[in-house]
Amino acid sequence: MGTWSGEPFGNDGAADWGWELDEAADWQPVRRALNDALDGPLDADVAETAVAAAEVVAHGLGRATQSDAYTTSVAAFVARVGAPPGDLVALAVAALGTATGPDSELTELWNDADPTEWRDANAVLEAALRG
Repeated sequence: MGTWSGEPFGNDGAADWGWELDEAADWQPVRRALNDALDGPLDADVAETAVAAAEVVAHGLGRATQSDAYTTSVAAFVARVGAPPGDLVALAVAALGTATGPDSELTELWNDADPTEWRDANAVLEAALRG
């Protein structure tokens, strides 16, 4: 796991996916990433991307939990496409729950490392999504 923090964009998979938003003209890539987490089976790569996509929704709501060099593409994306559609917020909450749930490979990997930082970051993200 190429991970440097428990933040949503604190790993290679999420950071790489974030750069894909540079080409996006609407919320479809975010919706696709969130839906992928709900379609199972949930491997670590899909879960990392889903957590990052949930953070993009939080940015779109004006409630970002991570704002740094790794989210530059996210800020530009949101400035370009505007606020997320209302149904995307509920989808982001559901996908985040699945991506960080007990059946997620990513949860298993974090449980073998230092899960506190990751759990705390995800709790903050969920609170931001719920407003």
